[in-house]
Amino acid sequence: MELDFSPVWTGWTQLLEGALITVEITSVSLLLGCALGLLAGIGRLNPARRLIYGVCTAYVAAVRGTPLLVQLFILFFGLPQFGILLPAFLCGVLGLGVYSGAYVSEIVRGAIQSIDRGQMEAARSIGLSSSQAMQSVILPQAVVRMIPPLGNEFIALIKNSALVSLLTIHDLMHEGQKIISVSYRSLEVYLAIAVLYFVLTGITTLALRKLERHLKAGGMVQ
Repeated sequence: MELDFSPVWTGWTQLLEGALITVEITSVSLLLGCALGLLAGIGRLNPARRLIYGVCTAYVAAVRGTPLLVQLFILFFGLPQFGILLPAFLCGVLGLGVYSGAYVSEIVRGAIQSIDRGQMEAARSIGLSSSQAMQSVILPQAVVRMIPPLGNEFIALIKNSALVSLLTIHDLMHEGQKIISVSYRSLEVYLAIAVLYFVLTGITTLALRKLERHLKAGGMVQ
C-alpha cells in the first residue's frame, strides 16, 4: 500500500483554517478556565467558609470525575431538551473552559499555598485587609509560579479540543474528517492532523520556555 498525500495538499487551506479555529477556541476556553479556576481555587483555600468551599469543591469534583466528552454532549445535546439552544462554538468553549477551570483551580490553590505565610502576616501588619493582601501581595507572587503548570494545561487543552469536532465545530479535526469523507485517505489525513497538532503544541512549549527564561532572568521565579 502506497501513501497518497495529494488530498492533504489539495485541502491544506481547510486544515489551516481548522487549525486557526482550534487555536481560537482553545485560547478563549483557557481564559474562561483561568477565571473559573481563580475563583474556585481561592474559594477552596478556607474551609471555614462552608458554603463557598462546598460549592467550589463540588464543582472541581464533578468536573474532574466525569469525562470531557460527556460534559460537551450534555451542553450540546442535553440542554436543547429544556429549550436551551446554544451555538456549537459556545458549547465547545463552555465545555472546555469549565473542564479546564477545575484543573486550573488546583494550580491556583497550590501556587497560593506555596507562598510563605509570613507574606500575609506582614501585609496585615501594615494595615491591609485580607482581600487587599491577597490582591496586592500574594496573588502577584503566585501568578508567576502558576505560569509553568498553566502552560501544561494550555497544551493539554489544545489536544482535548479535538473533541469539539463532534459538535460540528469546524476545527482542525473536523476539517480533516471532511477531507477523509471525499478522499478516503484516512491515514494520510490523520498523519497531517497529527503533525499540525504537534506544531501547535511545539510552538506553545517554546513560547513558554522563553517566558520562563525571561522571568528567571528577571529574578521573578525562585
